[in-house]
Amino acid sequence: MTIRPSAPTAAVERRRIEDLPSLRDMELFVTVVQCGNFSAAGRRFGLSPASVSRYINALEDRLGVRLLNRTSRKLSLSDMGTVFYQRAERILNDVRDTQIEVTQEHVRPQGVLHVHSRLLVGLQYIAPALPAFLEQYPEISVDLTLSNEDVDIIENNIDVDIRIGTLADSSLIARKLVNSERILCASPAYLEGRPPINTPQDLLEHNCLTYKINLGGVNWRFLAEDGTLTEIPVKGSFRTNNGPALHIAMLQGLGLSLMPDWAVAHELASGELVRVLPDYRISFTSFENAVYAVYSPTKHLPVKARVFIDFLAKHFQSVSV
Repeated sequence: MTIRPSAPTAAVERRRIEDLPSLRDMELFVTVVQCGNFSAAGRRFGLSPASVSRYINALEDRLGVRLLNRTSRKLSLSDMGTVFYQRAERILNDVRDTQIEVTQEHVRPQGVLHVHSRLLVGLQYIAPALPAFLEQYPEISVDLTLSNEDVDIIENNIDVDIRIGTLADSSLIARKLVNSERILCASPAYLEGRPPINTPQDLLEHNCLTYKINLGGVNWRFLAEDGTLTEIPVKGSFRTNNGPALHIAMLQGLGLSLMPDWAVAHELASGELVRVLPDYRISFTSFENAVYAVYSPTKHLPVKARVFIDFLAKHFQSVSV
């Protein structure tokens, strides 16, 4: 005779549900990680540092794992804490987005949409996409500001900020629009008759057009497939803080430059530009260069901003090298 385990009773199921972390538990934990300490997280929730610590201890007891490593100086995530943080952050964002969609589904997109964007991506992708967006949503008008300066989106009343690379402000909500890599390229006219480029060291013999990010020298970083990192102090006859100007100079055959892949996709496809050292990941700062739509979590995302971000996400799906 086969003995089958009995089905869980209602009381057992209720206990299982009660043992699950609540959304408030997740939100408090995520805030602690983002703030880096109990005091700052407590101020956001109106709790004392001791109360926050007790909540985190209770959460760890409920899960049966250590989430945070604590020392007298700092907090750090354990391995399981990293997993829980990533999942909890994703769940909270999904819940927030779902609430917005449900409550604003009946609202017609309208009003002035304030957008800030980095200059190059704004000129090449955001501005050209606006006519189609405004045709689709005729009751929206767009106020677009382009600059390479970091802006306080709350202070400047920005609904959506288009950013590239590592996001320093973890208190904001970000949606990735497209993955991106910086790639090294040049025009065929520049490469013709010049020394071949087979290794990063070969660039020491070439005119490298650089982006001005500080007053010191410029090093380009090359990450090989085996994990070897090489830094090359490049030099050239042109340096600028303007991405479009760098793009134009490269197209005209002045030299080699690092550009986001989405910024040169059309020229690479047409043969106006040639990719150099394709077996390396390359950067002058961070290797994280994705494009994000960023907005504030302190207020409900207006439906006009939500449809704009959705539109851009579909628009960037066509971006490829």
